[in-house]
Amino acid sequence: MNEKLKPMRMHHVGIVIPTMEKAEEFLDRWGLEIDYRGYVKAYKADLIFTKYGEHSSPIELIIPNEGSVLKEFNEGNGGIAHIAFEVDDVKAWRVHFENKGMKMLEKEAVEGTEDIIVNFLRPKYNDGILVELVQTVGPINHDFKKQ
Repeated sequence: MNEKLKPMRMHHVGIVIPTMEKAEEFLDRWGLEIDYRGYVKAYKADLIFTKYGEHSSPIELIIPNEGSVLKEFNEGNGGIAHIAFEVDDVKAWRVHFENKGMKMLEKEAVEGTEDIIVNFLRPKYNDGILVELVQTVGPINHDFKKQ
């Protein structure tokens, strides 16, 4: 590994849920608390992040809106979409992987919620697993209101 890249930690697991109603049912079924909500313009999807607790790691519920590329994920049934690692520099990781002949999903990182930028290592370079790299760029907006 490149010496400039710092070790990363698990940030969350992303799960595509077909509807907001099903997302609320998932939260209720598992007794999960909402930390914050958001919206990702690049993928036209609402997001719900659960709280990080003593015995749990955050889960990102991804609810695709009309026109989202995620609307047909797993034939419209949803499911585990990706695992995400928090990194200090998404661009440095992209360059690192490209130098090894691997490609990211995006040419440049895209805005996730307003507090993060993200990019994804394509599954074909990672044993079929889509891995998101997350870089925090601002404070979390816990008072999100969809516009």
